[in-house]
Amino acid sequence: MSLLELKGVTKRFGGLQAVGHMTFGVEKGEIFGLIGPNGAGKTTVFNVINGFYAPSEGEILFKGERIDGLKPYEICRRGLARTFQVVKPLARLTVLENVMVSAFSRTDHRHEARAMALEATAFTEMEAWRDRMAGSLPLGMRKRLEMARALATKPELLLLDENFAGLNPAEVEKTIAIVRKIHESGVTILIIEHNMRVIMTISQRLLCMCYGEKISEGTPQEVANNPSVIEAYLGAAHA
Repeated sequence: MSLLELKGVTKRFGGLQAVGHMTFGVEKGEIFGLIGPNGAGKTTVFNVINGFYAPSEGEILFKGERIDGLKPYEICRRGLARTFQVVKPLARLTVLENVMVSAFSRTDHRHEARAMALEATAFTEMEAWRDRMAGSLPLGMRKRLEMARALATKPELLLLDENFAGLNPAEVEKTIAIVRKIHESGVTILIIEHNMRVIMTISQRLLCMCYGEKISEGTPQEVANNPSVIEAYLGAAHA
């Protein structure tokens, strides 16, 4: 049994089908990459998985139990957390306070939430930034704050939505190291990423989407060499 399973998941917005009959599984302990051109439907898949949208059709199972139809906070409490492509921290709170807000999904006690937030910020190497106002952070640290907030919920499965976008080369390398450290701690990862060097380096399996449909799934090498994937990214002439 896969840790996460999507079975024929479809999401429509009025007459527009954003995701069609999506079926795949994420195994416990792996890093699974989700790729595709802009507008392929990747973030919509994340939004359906974490309960932001209800699927129009299909089932989503996490640890063998259906989660489609649950609220995002209910799914989070079951051990599934995510980051967001557009980073929006609570600007008037400090970094530590931002992470504490997430920790309250696991505890009602302030001192426990603080301890969990301290652990998450240390894990993501943000100790020196804990007392900074979140609204003053540069993009690279805002991206890292997203990961710290998600980790404070104690996830078994972490969904990362373009955490490398807009980072300089040094920040990319640091974020790769943190993602690997998260994975080595026992957290399964499902990641959306446009940086092909990053996604090919860290993923064990990939799924490529185009126009809301799955067009290829397999090892990074298998997906990269698939003519349908090459066509989706570069056009029919290159395929």
